[in-house]
Amino acid sequence: NYQSVFANPSFLRGMGLSLLVASGAVAVSLLLGSFAAYALGRFRFRFKGAILYIVLAVSMFPQIAVLSGLFILIRQFNLYNNPLGLIFTYLIFTIPFTVWVLTSFVREIPAELEEAAQVDGATPLQTLFLVLFPVMMPALVTTGLLAFINAWNEYLFALTFTSSNRTVPVVIANFSGASQFELPWGNIMAASILVTIPLIVLVLIFQRNIVSGLTSGAVKG
Repeated sequence: NYQSVFANPSFLRGMGLSLLVASGAVAVSLLLGSFAAYALGRFRFRFKGAILYIVLAVSMFPQIAVLSGLFILIRQFNLYNNPLGLIFTYLIFTIPFTVWVLTSFVREIPAELEEAAQVDGATPLQTLFLVLFPVMMPALVTTGLLAFINAWNEYLFALTFTSSNRTVPVVIANFSGASQFELPWGNIMAASILVTIPLIVLVLIFQRNIVSGLTSGAVKG
């Protein structure tokens, strides 16, 4: 079964495409989400609470409800069957998740760190990139990994917005047997295990950051 899966060029191409799309979506989400989380966690302005609840509501919105509208946009921007189209559509659930989670971490960062950086003459961007981002690294790793898993396993958008350049969940679902009435369950199981291995490897590599990120801010003082 494993030999059959590796001999399937569509599976290997799907793995590469899934890695590209999930990594791209997570990179954009962390970049934009960290800026938004810093603003929502540090500054006081009107309707901040409403914005946070809107972000939470967007992350809970069912994908099928926005599928038709996204399909029209993908067609209008000529992004159908394009990895960029999948990256942009995945942002609708990775960015809200990233913003909501990182905001709680930003609130726990002592304000004295920013004050010390300002005393040393650092600009706001320098403070963010050189002081706060290193402190937020466990949270960034944890949030990025969870967002990566969501994007890696996504099926509905990948099935709808592509016809040939398909990610690995769609490729596995389209495995066919010797006849049209037969499903290759052995190949499907082998491919499913292979798809899980990259996630296990990432968790093992970043397990220290994940644990510290999940427990950060759990105890005050």
